[in-house]
Amino acid sequence: MTEIFGIPTAALFGQLLIGLINGSFYALLSLGLAVIFGLLNIINFTHGAQYMMGAFVAWLLLNKLGIGYWWALIIAPIVVGITGVLIERLMLKRLYKLDHLYGLLLTFGIALIIQGLFRHEYGSSGQPYAIPSQLMGAQNLGFMFLPNYRGWVVAASLIVCLSTWFVIERTKLGAYLRAATENPTLVQGFGVNVPRMITLTYGFGVGLAALAGVMAAPIYQVSPQMGSDLIIVVFAVVVIGGMGSIMGAILTGFGLGIIEGLTKVFYPEASSTVIFVIMAIVLLIRPAGLFGTEK
Repeated sequence: MTEIFGIPTAALFGQLLIGLINGSFYALLSLGLAVIFGLLNIINFTHGAQYMMGAFVAWLLLNKLGIGYWWALIIAPIVVGITGVLIERLMLKRLYKLDHLYGLLLTFGIALIIQGLFRHEYGSSGQPYAIPSQLMGAQNLGFMFLPNYRGWVVAASLIVCLSTWFVIERTKLGAYLRAATENPTLVQGFGVNVPRMITLTYGFGVGLAALAGVMAAPIYQVSPQMGSDLIIVVFAVVVIGGMGSIMGAILTGFGLGIIEGLTKVFYPEASSTVIFVIMAIVLLIRPAGLFGTEK
């Protein structure tokens, strides 16, 4: 059996694949957080619960209405995004001029309420969600077998992340969004409905979390705890990349997922803490994050 640094290649590449899968979800979730914070200045602690809601909407669509995975990829982000719009309109819009702490406390409370409701209704045990038949099986790459579904998750995550970055950083719409956060009065003078733009931006960020939840459903069991288990790590990813940095969220998400996977191979005991160690080091050296800017 071929080995690299004394590690069997099958084990090494298997953990790298797991790291890349985790990195895909880190990138998608941290991207949504970065969009919301960068454009709305809100630290959205509800993001983990909204990720969980996306997975549950997909599960309910399949088990109650017979609507499969591919339609769930479209329907779940829209449904959860609408709930995000309602949260923004009814509660968050009152906090934009206040300290970040108020938004953090409010969204943390909302997350606890959502998780409590789902736990009361569906219990704490996970619910299985089948991989779509079109993505069953695996490809033999010579050095490892790549499950089709996991390859799809990585590719889809990359496409969504890079498309979002392009829209925000390279299009007129993105320029309006960025300008609206800096000088909303001026942008409104050009006939742009800034409050509606802000609301839709929050809904879009929430929709990204729900999309990640749908893609995670066939890999991890659908449970009320799935978001709370992930959100702390995702916040660490966002801090390392730089709060509000779109490209920082994408690169850091994938990079830290791979580092976490390699750590499980060479030093398994540190795999659950390596991201937080990196966060501490980055904050000591560069408090604004790797891709953030000092204000």
